[in-house]
Parts: sequence; C-alpha cells; structure tokens
Amino acid sequence: MIGSSVVARTRSWIVLCLGSFLGGFLGVLTIGSPAIAADCPGHPDALGTSRTLVVDPHEHPRIGTMQYRETLPLKDHEVVLTFDDGPLPKYSNQVLQILADECIKATFFIIGEQAKANPEGVRKLVAAGHTVGTHSMTHPLTMDRMPLDKAEAQINGGIEWTSAAMTDPSKLAPFFRIPGLMRADGVENVLISRGIQVWSADFPADDWRHVSPDRVYQLAIQRLEAKGKGILLLHDIQARTVAALPKIIRDLKARGYRIVHVVPATAEQPATPTTPVEWLLHPPTETTPIARWPAVPNFVFAQTKTLPAPSLADLNAQAAHQPLLPRKTMALANVAATLPVPGRDLFAIPEGSVEVLLSTTLSRRAATRLAMAAEKPPTAKVKAGKWHAHRTARAAHGTPNHAAETEGTAAKSTAPKSAAPKSTAPRPTRVASLKKRAQ
Repeated sequence: MIGSSVVARTRSWIVLCLGSFLGGFLGVLTIGSPAIAADCPGHPDALGTSRTLVVDPHEHPRIGTMQYRETLPLKDHEVVLTFDDGPLPKYSNQVLQILADECIKATFFIIGEQAKANPEGVRKLVAAGHTVGTHSMTHPLTMDRMPLDKAEAQINGGIEWTSAAMTDPSKLAPFFRIPGLMRADGVENVLISRGIQVWSADFPADDWRHVSPDRVYQLAIQRLEAKGKGILLLHDIQARTVAALPKIIRDLKARGYRIVHVVPATAEQPATPTTPVEWLLHPPTETTPIARWPAVPNFVFAQTKTLPAPSLADLNAQAAHQPLLPRKTMALANVAATLPVPGRDLFAIPEGSVEVLLSTTLSRRAATRLAMAAEKPPTAKVKAGKWHAHRTARAAHGTPNHAAETEGTAAKSTAPKSAAPKSTAPRPTRVASLKKRAQ
C-alpha cells in the first residue's frame, strides 16, 4: 500500500511538472508572434506572421543587399513584405484585404501626395497593425543628383503629410526608401543624422513594369529561392500586384517560408538582440577563412628636438638610498634636464685623413703605401733625403755636366749588377696626387 501510494504521488507530480513546462513553453512561443496561422480566425490555412523583429535605426542605418552590405537579420526561409507608392484606394484596399485574410503584417512606404489625397488609407494601414514609413513627397527619380536642399524638402514633405494623416503621429516609423532606389551619399547622410533608417531591398518582383501578373509571381519566387530569405519589394498601386499577391502567398507557404514583421525600437520596446554577422545575407561559416583585419589606428607622435633626461625616479632610486648619492646628483635630483640634439660637427671627418682615403676603392692602395712608408727604418728615409737634396743642389748651380752624366751612364751599363744593388725604398707619394685620385 505504501509503495503504491508513493508511485501514485510520483506520477501526479510528473504530470503536474509536464503541464507547467508545456504551458510556459507555449507562452514563450506566443511572445513576439502577434499573428500566426492558428490565431487567424476563419482562415485556418493562413500563412500568418511568424514573429516580430524590432530594429534600431541608429545601429544599422542602411539595409538591403541590392545596394548595401547589410540587410535585416532574418533566418533562413524568412521574408519581409514591403509595398511602395501608396495609398491608392482602388488597389491599396485590395492589398490590405489580402493581407488581412492571411493575417500577414507588412511594411508600407507612403508618398506624401498620396497621404495628402487619401489620409483615410494611411489610417487603415495603422489600424491593421502594419508598419508605415515614408517614400518622399512626390516620388522624384532624381534624388541621386538633385541639390541637397531639394532632397530634404522631399523627405520633409513625405514625413509631414504622412504623420498628419495619422490619428497618432508617433505611429510613423523612422523608415525611408529612396524613390527608384536612386541613392546618394548626401541624401543618406541627412536621413541617418535624423535617426531614419534607409531601406533598400534584397530582391524586387518588377511589378512596376508592363508585365503580366504571372510574371510578377515568377520573379518574386525565383529571386527569393535564389537568396533563401530577404526583403521583397512590391507596389500596392498596381493591378498586376493585386492579381499576383495571393499566388505568391500560397507558394510561400507551400515552400516553407515564414513572414516577419519589422517595427522600430522604442523606449518601451528595445531592439531584438542580434549579432553583427546576422545582418549579412549569407554570413560566413567558421570553416571559411576571412582576410578582413581591423584598420591600423592613426598614432600621434611627439614632435620635440630634445629628449628628457632620466630622473632618479626612472632609476628606481629609493629615498633611503639617496644620502649615498654624490652631492651634485642630489642637487640635480629634482631639476628637469634635457639632452641637446647632437651637432653636425660631431660627425664631421677632416678632409685628407686616412678615413677619407679608405672610403674609396681607388685610394685604398695609396693609403696603404703611406702607412708602409711610415713603418720603414730611418736609414731608408735618410738616403732618400740625401738623394733629393743632391738633385736640388745640381739644379741650383746651372746646367748639369753632360759628360759626367754620360760617363756615369756608361759605367753603370758596364758594371756588374752586383756592384750597384737597386734600392728597395718606395717612392714617396704626394698627398695632392692622392686627392686627385680620390676625385
């Protein structure tokens, strides 16, 4: 009996824990998913909206891989539907009804003139829970080359008339799509400085061209399949879009795609936590090497002609050991001294010195002979001096005695070689000739 009661209590406890866990798990799934297929009354087969993505325009100011490096941080098989150029009641109301039947939330970029002419259409978008951004005042296709003041007027006009059409102007999202995607750095800088996110797209369906609704459907699915996820650009003012949209939605569900609703971050609703790599359409895996390194910072170097002299603190001289230092050192202990820049004369080498001679290949032999001559015995130097003095004296007394020279020459020729040994003393080399060779 005791054993059976314990088993019964254990089973009840397990069932209770499983029920609490499943209830909490379903509650977590409900958060961030304002509309799913099960929550679409009367349409059990609806595609629905899988989740809501909250973005901060300041952190990622440009999105859409058709023009920019980053796009929305979507998972595989996730799609964001966007519509431009409305509202135009004849077609925009039909698009609204198609989305409502599928419980899909999208993003609309409004033209100021359209909001001015049809403010009720803007209020319908807000009431249906869609995100509303702006698309300029008159949809010019020259924003990439028009003066910046005119571009600002287009931006301001679209924002003013769209917000004026709303019952609550705070519902206007800080999202802007440049007409025709004719981007320009100046226009983007103005938008970003005001905290407005610039939207491009990841792929269009070309529904503004004169093509059939079936062609719009084909382009939308083919381009989505090629990228696997992303932002789809459509127009809610075209009859072909109204005709192609139901088929696009049915095919998205059949292929396992999910709809994501994008809203701007607020103080009450912070941005969805993401990592920088998630904002890339196809983030690299860990097995793919990337040669992208951070830029080297610009260092500021000190510009000074003097170097500070080391102080006692730099030498780790302790206060207890300072009495052991010389008095002069103690007196200069707290004086900030500097070392002067060495003068140019310190590196100067006197002209004609052996160092200069040895610096050239042609003068090395001459310098070597000078050094050898300086090391010879004094007798060789005396003989060379007497011979030089004898020639100088003969030149001073007039013309030389040719007969004596002739006899001396004959005697030298008839005398044996051993009788008049040739002197081995080197001829002196003049410094002037060494300089000339060095040149």
